[in-house]
Amino acid sequence: MTAPKAPIACLIGWPAAHSRSPLIHHHWLHKLGIVGGYVIEAVPPEDLAAFIGQLAGRGFVGANVTIPHKERVLELSQPDARARAIGAANTLWFEDGVLRATNTDVEGFINSLDASAPGWDRTEEALVLGSGGSARAVVFGLIERGVARIHLVNRTAARAQTLADQFGERVQPAGWENVTALLPRAGLLVNTTSLGMRGQPPLQVDVAALPSSAVVADLVYVPLETALLAAARARGLRTADGLGMLLHQAVRGFELWFGTRPQVTSELRALVEADLTKA
Repeated sequence: MTAPKAPIACLIGWPAAHSRSPLIHHHWLHKLGIVGGYVIEAVPPEDLAAFIGQLAGRGFVGANVTIPHKERVLELSQPDARARAIGAANTLWFEDGVLRATNTDVEGFINSLDASAPGWDRTEEALVLGSGGSARAVVFGLIERGVARIHLVNRTAARAQTLADQFGERVQPAGWENVTALLPRAGLLVNTTSLGMRGQPPLQVDVAALPSSAVVADLVYVPLETALLAAARARGLRTADGLGMLLHQAVRGFELWFGTRPQVTSELRALVEADLTKA
């Protein structure tokens, strides 16, 4: 009798070599004693449809999807309501022979906030900077958790308006020039832009204008402590960093592929922090 093949998942992107996902998933496989694997597959856009069509034939039980394929895979799978609402998927898996898709950035963001700043969801108003795919996931999660008003700020006002139209009246679009006026009302400030990332322009936001009970979240994780988070911590505000979201968003995919729900631990965080530091 032939032994069943070990389950293997992959990351699909172009490029994709920079990803820390293999480090995360191999750590969990080892800690949980599961025989399996996780590999990177660099797939150019013109080859994506063919690769997805052959995913099971290549021996994969599922995949993560990253830039620039998150939107396109919606056409190549059966996305759930969350992926459709966000307009992007980052996780694929097979269910009864059907390739399904979801977006775990939502729970990644929300679970990271829960772990870093318990009770953050008592706030009535949030201020979200940016209107890209990550902002969509953040806004979706905040609406699910009952935040009454979400101010969505983007340098291109039309993009913020598009998201507001999609998500409804609880999302209020605003231009970048309105950030200073909105800060005193924000119980939660979230940066979903690349500003403040290593090699990118700085994010110019004065956290002194935030309420003393505010929570500040930054989706950037290179550097681990952005200038925004450093300023917030210096003021005594609670924070949630981008690494927390990266780790928590990986949990559900692992569970779908390998059948066991892993835990985000301080050991895992230290492992990824060390890898980021030497990068």
